[in-house]
Amino acid sequence: MRYRKLDKNYDMTFGHGGSDYFRDEPEMVAQNILTRLRLFTREWFLDMREGTPYREEVLGKYTRDTYARALRSRIIQTRGVLSLDSFDYNFNGETRTAEVRAEVTTVYGKQVVTDALYETIPMYGR
Repeated sequence: MRYRKLDKNYDMTFGHGGSDYFRDEPEMVAQNILTRLRLFTREWFLDMREGTPYREEVLGKYTRDTYARALRSRIIQTRGVLSLDSFDYNFNGETRTAEVRAEVTTVYGKQVVTDALYETIPMYGR
């Protein structure tokens, strides 16, 4: 499988030939996980059902029972993920930041995925 790399600003990379792509690497699956976690439900106009249900199941006062299941589901359902070996989600209400850390086994090997989601999650007064 081939997957275009994203730069530190999550923009696609161009102009470097084959080095702009992942090919059958665990990092490719990790980038796909991060991309899926950053996509909100109903954000992609081609499939309004696709996305992470932040507004419905992750953010808010009464989501303690649903947020972990929603995020784990997004990770496990990512193409190339064989198993979710460990998972941790931390939300800091004071700084309004969230971080996900997961260790996964992919079809290409093991990979650790860590992402600070605060840059993409609008809190909408919650």
